[in-house]
Amino acid sequence: MDNLTVFTEFLLMDVTTSQELQVLQGVLFLVIYLGALTGNLLTVTVIVTDTRLHSPMYFFVSNVSLLDFCSISVILPKVTVKSLTGSKTISLAECAAQIFLYVFFAAIELAFLVVMSYDRYVAICHPLHYGLIITPSLCSQATAGSWASGLVYSAVHTGALFRLPFTKTNVIQQYFCDVPQILRISSLDVQFSEFIFVVVCTCFFLASVAFIFTSYINIFSTVFKMHSLEARNKAISTCTPQLAILLLFLISGVVAVLGPTAKKPSLKNLLTAMFYTTVPPFVNPIIYCLRNREINAALWRMFNRFSGFSVKIFQTKTKISSVIGK
Repeated sequence: MDNLTVFTEFLLMDVTTSQELQVLQGVLFLVIYLGALTGNLLTVTVIVTDTRLHSPMYFFVSNVSLLDFCSISVILPKVTVKSLTGSKTISLAECAAQIFLYVFFAAIELAFLVVMSYDRYVAICHPLHYGLIITPSLCSQATAGSWASGLVYSAVHTGALFRLPFTKTNVIQQYFCDVPQILRISSLDVQFSEFIFVVVCTCFFLASVAFIFTSYINIFSTVFKMHSLEARNKAISTCTPQLAILLLFLISGVVAVLGPTAKKPSLKNLLTAMFYTTVPPFVNPIIYCLRNREINAALWRMFNRFSGFSVKIFQTKTKISSVIGK
C-alpha cells in the first residue's frame, strides 16, 4: 500500500500524434460547435421573440435547444483548445465536472422528451381538454421536476464514479472524460456499485421510453383517422420533428452506453464519440427548421424584420450624410 499511486489528473489520448492533424481536429470541433451554438441559440431566440410561438409545446422546444447548447458546451470548447494547443492533461476536478454536467443535461433532456410526448398526446388526442390539462402551472412544475431529476441523477452517478481514488492508470483512451473510460480505470468496488446503479436507472429509462412510444402510437393512430388533410399535415409537422429528435437521442444514448470501450485510440473510437456528443445538438435545430412549419415561418418573419430594420438604418445614414454634404 505504501507504493500505491493515487492519480489526481488524467491523460487524454488522441488518434494521431501529428500536430497538423490535431490542429485540423480542433478546427473541425470549432466549426461543429459554432454551428450548434448558432442553431440552438437561433431557435431559442425565435421562440422567445415571436409571440405566435408562445405556447407550451414551443416552451419545451426552447428548453431542449438550450439543453443541447449546454451539453455540447461542456465538451467541445475544452477539446478544441486542447487540440489546438497540444495539451493532453485534465485534472480530476475538471473531469468530474465534465461528467457531472454532461450527464446532468442529458438526463434533463430525456425528462423533457417525456413531457413533450405527453403534451403532443393531449393536444392531438384530447384537443378540447388541452387548455385545462396543459396549464402554465403544469409546465412550470414539469420544468422544475425535469431539472431536479437531472440534478439528483447526475449527482448520484458522478459521486458513485469518483467516490474512490484512481490507482490503476490515469490514461483515458478518449479525447474527453467519457463515463465508460472512467469505469474502465476505476476500482472493482466502484464498478460493482455503478453496475447496480445502472440496472436500477435502466428500469426507469425503459419505463420512460415505453411511455413516450405509447404516446406517439396513440398520436399517429389519431392522426391517420383525421378527415381533414390540413389538420393531419399540421399534426404531423409538429410531431415528426420531436419523434426524429427522440430517435436520434435514443440511438446516440445506446451507442454511448452499449458501444465497446476502447483500450487504445482509434479513428472508430473517435467517430463513435463524436456521434453521440456532437451530432444530436448540431442536427436538432436543423430538424426543427426543416420539418416544423411554424418555426420555419417564424424564422422568415425574424429575418424580414431584421432586414427591414437594416434598410431603415441604411436609409437614415444616407439622409444624414446627404444633409451633412450640403
